[in-house]
Amino acid sequence: MSSSSLTPLTSLRVSQYQIPKFNFYPNTSIQHRPLLIYHECFPNPSPSAIESHLLSRGVVVPQWRYTMYKVSHFHSTTHEVLCIVSGRAKLCFGGEENPGRVEIVAGQGDVFIVPAGVAHRLLEETESSFLMVGSYPVGKDWDMCYGKADEKDKIKKIKDLEWFNTDPIYGSEGPVLHV
Repeated sequence: MSSSSLTPLTSLRVSQYQIPKFNFYPNTSIQHRPLLIYHECFPNPSPSAIESHLLSRGVVVPQWRYTMYKVSHFHSTTHEVLCIVSGRAKLCFGGEENPGRVEIVAGQGDVFIVPAGVAHRLLEETESSFLMVGSYPVGKDWDMCYGKADEKDKIKKIKDLEWFNTDPIYGSEGPVLHV
């Protein structure tokens, strides 16, 4: 997928959300980097085209194709890039009991930049074909945390994670560099 297959930055709609800590979900409270959504970033995406594009940028490595887990979880060891390949689904970020949570319907071509510590889960697939490509920064391994008290030591390490030096989608000009 060439950069000409992306929505031009000048036309890209970007949403960003700071999500407050809730119970043992740190959300954006540690690094203060927002959840970012690049709306309709990839017109007419395919899994292989997205994976090829991400690999060509050299920032993240695609590691799976799947939907989203139906239980709130977060990663303490890495940030995450979720690219929606097909379908639509209602997603929750921040923990479903959190008054400051973000619920959004994700659709084909959307990209989510999920900072380490931000809880996320699938609430409802509104189209059965919902599929994402999940990617993580080069050299990082992801873990699974569920907002439990015994994860406090893992949560403390989030503060030391490096943020992106290059946008995983747009390279040196991308929105991730301006937050």
